[in-house]
Amino acid sequence: MAKLLSCVLGPRLYKIYRERDSERAPSSVPGTPTSVTNPHSSSWDTYYQPRALEKHADSILALASVFWSISYYSSPFAFFYLYRKGYLSLSKVVPFSHYAGTLLLLLAGVACLRGIGRWTNPQYRQFITILEATHRNHSAENKRQLANYNFDFRSWPVDFHWEEPSSRKESRGGPSRWGVALLRPEPLHRGTADTFLNRVKKLPCQITSYLVAHTLGRRMLYPGSVYLLQKALMPVLLQGQARLVEECHGRRAKLLACDGNEIDTMFVDRRGTAEPQGQKLVICCEGNAGFYEVGCVSTPLEAGYSVLGWNHPGFAGSTGVPFPQNEANAMDVVVQFAIHRLGFQPQDIILYAWSIGGFTATWAAMSYPDISAVILDASFDDLVPLALKVMPDSWRGLVTRTVRQHLNLNNAEQLCRYQGPVLLIRRTRDEIITTTVPEDIMSNRGNDLLLKLLQHRYPRVMAEEGLRVVRQWLEASSQLEEGEDMSADGRRQLALFLAQKHLNNFEATHCTPLPAQNFQMPWHL
Repeated sequence: MAKLLSCVLGPRLYKIYRERDSERAPSSVPGTPTSVTNPHSSSWDTYYQPRALEKHADSILALASVFWSISYYSSPFAFFYLYRKGYLSLSKVVPFSHYAGTLLLLLAGVACLRGIGRWTNPQYRQFITILEATHRNHSAENKRQLANYNFDFRSWPVDFHWEEPSSRKESRGGPSRWGVALLRPEPLHRGTADTFLNRVKKLPCQITSYLVAHTLGRRMLYPGSVYLLQKALMPVLLQGQARLVEECHGRRAKLLACDGNEIDTMFVDRRGTAEPQGQKLVICCEGNAGFYEVGCVSTPLEAGYSVLGWNHPGFAGSTGVPFPQNEANAMDVVVQFAIHRLGFQPQDIILYAWSIGGFTATWAAMSYPDISAVILDASFDDLVPLALKVMPDSWRGLVTRTVRQHLNLNNAEQLCRYQGPVLLIRRTRDEIITTTVPEDIMSNRGNDLLLKLLQHRYPRVMAEEGLRVVRQWLEASSQLEEGEDMSADGRRQLALFLAQKHLNNFEATHCTPLPAQNFQMPWHL
């Protein structure tokens, strides 16, 4: 009976990975059926095959989940419509609650039928036995056996805690349960007395900004956190994860951040190969609709590096919502995991970010200054200009206030706090981070990121003449021909040299995968 209850309440099983080794030792978990000790498949295209009862019950519950998600997003409009029609009276709400209760009971019955279907399947019983054993005892053998299964990540045991490093427990300057330190934006109106009356006057605007950020704004900025999109991408994500595990021998892990969010990670270790790059770890930060299963991790993998990929809070197996504070908290525990559990020194870690991932990469570079290098692909300097691009002009004040208070992705400000090697990759036909049209290369916010970095690092070189010649080079969208007359002004020559060393052009649109040959280490003095 206990096993049947575990099958009813257990997670959904997606795939049983094929064996990595030609010979495997028999299972050490008691109660595991011997007839299914070594499950394998001939191809990573094949998934766990549930019995008919489990399959149909799963389909019903998945459909109910989709309907619930649609109802959740459309609830404000539904409530407004019902109110206008007079359907929110007590005489009509009570029968509706009866219908809702009956529906919940039916769904509970379907869940029980699904559990019975799982209980009759020896593969699922083997899986649930290993999962329960791993939760009781986090031994290496149990974790190794559990890694052969891909299932709902909410049931995966935590592999690394943000407080696990001993240095964190002894340090007072580390992250608290409220989160790691972020750079706070300056007040919009300097010199204004922050009196009680001024606070009351600002309250309606602050409430509006909060509502916009936590409803429309966050989902526009991070569409990958929308459940319906994740549901549509699920087969692709499962296939990509199987490729990383079976072909690249990746190891999945769950990290617990200081805010309580659980972060889904995948580590591919190349230190035991003949590739010299394998001694370096590339931590990949994905875009606003990117997942490590199908994201930018493929570029450093093809180049031979060890790779650590992770999903934003609220993406796939990661919990939470992707606000800047949660993003930085997640990045902090990922870096700590790389150093204290995987055994990489900060000098052997490279941060590689695509698009909006530049925020977490620049935060980590600012917070861990000993990190080896930073590579930002198709990233930008600040979110405000890009947000104003897609919103009506009449909303300018609201958009600026909302971004600064709740969605402040200040990449340039954070990058300027890092003194190590940096390489920026600019997409010459980028349609996302340009503020006009893709053909207008000077509206690419990657230009502003480069200029702010150079002006901060080399203020004397990037004076009026140096700034002008760098802008001319950026507008040309390609390096100047060798031997071109640069005049006798040394500052202009040096400014152009520095710009060419810090930025590479890539003739592509925003979402084109970066080829491995374009993944180069930044120049440093």
